[in-house]
Amino acid sequence: MRKISILLLAGLAMLVACTPSKKPPTGRWIGNFESASVMVDTRLEILSDGTVRVSAPNFLNVGDDISEERRAVMHGRLADELGKTWSLVAPRKMDFDGRVFRKSGGVAPQMEWNPMTEKMVVVFYFGMQKSIRIDMKRVDVFGDDPWAAPQ
Repeated sequence: MRKISILLLAGLAMLVACTPSKKPPTGRWIGNFESASVMVDTRLEILSDGTVRVSAPNFLNVGDDISEERRAVMHGRLADELGKTWSLVAPRKMDFDGRVFRKSGGVAPQMEWNPMTEKMVVVFYFGMQKSIRIDMKRVDVFGDDPWAAPQ
């Protein structure tokens, strides 16, 4: 009986140790996504109080046949808009279960966090289209060109 109790306690301790923290990660991330249907630039910041600032300027119906010059201009416009409007993005409270961020009281995932790999994904919904998952890269500071490799 004593061995069973010890095994149960050890198992419970392991389960608790493997349970993800309900405290959201803090930091800054950038990401972008491009396809024929959408071009999006994403900036994310999670503050120490758990509130979230996220902005994602975008172009819809980009098309497959745009020139590299036009693509560069579009990237520049998105980066410029992101830089100019970031100070206006208000922090908002989100529900966080240790892995998934949702709008307060909401159902649809807005962001997904993997605590084991520390990988952040931002989920975007554009009208009736299928959601888009954008892999984010952690950064120390936000740069002028989110399409460039993070420092």
